[in-house]
Amino acid sequence: MNIFQSFLLGIIQGLTEFIPVSSTAHLLIGQKLLGIPSSDAMFSFLVIVQMGTILSLVVYFWKELVKLVKAFFARPFSTPENKLAWYIIIATIPALLAGYLLKSVVETLFKTPMLEASIRLLITAAVLALAEWLGRRNRSLEKMTWLDALFIGVAQVLAIFPGASRSGTTISAGMARGLDRASAARFAFLMSVPVMLAAGGYQMLDVIKMSNMSSFLLPLAVGFVVAAFIGWLAVRWLLTYLNKHSLFVFAAYCAALGILCAVLSMA
Repeated sequence: MNIFQSFLLGIIQGLTEFIPVSSTAHLLIGQKLLGIPSSDAMFSFLVIVQMGTILSLVVYFWKELVKLVKAFFARPFSTPENKLAWYIIIATIPALLAGYLLKSVVETLFKTPMLEASIRLLITAAVLALAEWLGRRNRSLEKMTWLDALFIGVAQVLAIFPGASRSGTTISAGMARGLDRASAARFAFLMSVPVMLAAGGYQMLDVIKMSNMSSFLLPLAVGFVVAAFIGWLAVRWLLTYLNKHSLFVFAAYCAALGILCAVLSMA
């Protein structure tokens, strides 16, 4: 992998990690179009650029995250900030358990990544469209309950499978529970921080063990920085966009990309 390829893939990761269109599927397509073979180096790159987008999320929500950590130590459910901190914990538990229990299953699915990405993209398209059609969208984050958090957390389990859009799944789940688009997206991003940190940290253990990692440190660094910067812009843009616009455009895009992935998997 050269610098130009890592730059392009960093942009793809930064744009698609938070916009509900599946970063995994886009990286697989980008890797195929750029002619980059699957290897330990590519695995390391994917882990590193994901850590870049985690950094962008932490930087964007830094003040809010600090408030939530401080509020957590108050009496449970005594303040709005304390409630939100507990809701994030409740929503995180299902994904952490599923990630641990289904690790071998997920690794098997990656043997046919394009087909699996196609299936998950089509599911994401359906979920986004249903959330728009059926969601009442009349509740703000302040009116959220622990049942809402648990429901969104269970929905996040889908994100451990290749091709599933974490943001698309969790935002749709929030809207299905009656949250408005912006509130659903905000909670989806906040709740993804501990899960992404845990998953990224676990994968980093495998990366550190690789003996030849020093030979491609520059492409890794470029991908990390680009993904972090573009990811920050993507979060900022999406939260503003969802105040006045629907998810239908992303549903249509996921459906089209899912069909393309199916064609590529059969080619």
